[in-house]
Amino acid sequence: MTAVDYRTQTTLVTGASSGIGAELARQLAARGSALVLVARRAELLEALAREIRDAHGVRVDVVPADLGALGAADRLAAEVAARGVRVTSLVNNAGFGLQGPFRDTDAQALRDMVQLDVAALTDLTRVFIDQLLDAGTGVLVNVASIAAYLPTPGSAVYGAAKAYVLHLTEALWIEYAHTGLRVLALSPGITRTEFFDRYGTPAASLGGVQDPAAVVGTMLRVLDRSSRPAGVVTGWRNRLLTSATRVIPRGAALRLTAAVLRAG
Repeated sequence: MTAVDYRTQTTLVTGASSGIGAELARQLAARGSALVLVARRAELLEALAREIRDAHGVRVDVVPADLGALGAADRLAAEVAARGVRVTSLVNNAGFGLQGPFRDTDAQALRDMVQLDVAALTDLTRVFIDQLLDAGTGVLVNVASIAAYLPTPGSAVYGAAKAYVLHLTEALWIEYAHTGLRVLALSPGITRTEFFDRYGTPAASLGGVQDPAAVVGTMLRVLDRSSRPAGVVTGWRNRLLTSATRVIPRGAALRLTAAVLRAG
């Protein structure tokens, strides 16, 4: 299988208003993909769309939406269809995390996180999967995290949510291996984005911080391989850490994870 021809693609990117999502939009457009940009902040989406149209001349549709609301995926699919757009690639990037002891974390905030990080991602994948498979030339990327590889004390629900994303995507990688759809779980480590504004710890204080451009570049290179893994961890430090958790006893790996988080 050859490299993806993004000039034939219409890629829907969620969480596109900043960070990894905005960089995804820029790099995909640079490769010729038309875009559907989805996030809550309409003004940021419109500014990004203008930038991309001016730089690359591709079609960019902006659909402001709160994907954490019940029924959001169905409403989004209906709006995209009403515009005459057929989605051939999907990147589920929207999500947020929370840091703190489980018992001290607001219950509604936890429900909101699970709704966006797990339920909305699942709904969006299900709503668009027929279009993706019919096209048979695009990509399905679900953004997980290095937190998916081991329980994360202090961010317990976030880590569990990202483990769900990783396992779902790996299963879909097998289910659709015989099709032209390229499926990938993208697991960044600490990345310089607005994510950490809500998470509660500045990214710069955690060490080993990546730029969104590097994360997206890794994703695109892996998708272009003739033989692709089900998932990719970005950054050599993160790959080393996640590899170590597979070979040392689980209890020791949990204590190591807790120590790393405390050090951050």
